[in-house]
Amino acid sequence: MSYYLLRYDRVVDHYVERRAPFREAHLALIRDAHARGEIVMAGAVGETPAGAVLVFRSASPEAVHAFAQADPYVREGLVLEWRVEPWHVVVGGAAD
Repeated sequence: MSYYLLRYDRVVDHYVERRAPFREAHLALIRDAHARGEIVMAGAVGETPAGAVLVFRSASPEAVHAFAQADPYVREGLVLEWRVEPWHVVVGGAAD
């Protein structure tokens, strides 16, 4: 298993307000993935959220891509740019 970061780098203007109708479905998707052990942690970035970082532990990046494509924030066009990157942990998690 490897770690991957899912980064929501660029979001629409008035993101906080515009995400409201999709927030519960977005959080449910995250909670389900966390319960399955796929997401280690996740959260918004910035004092006024302007993106997010989700940490996955997965055998491949394909599962992370599939998660993003199923996320209501991505499907509904709130997240304008996202990317998946391998995260090479040197302290904590599986590195310990």
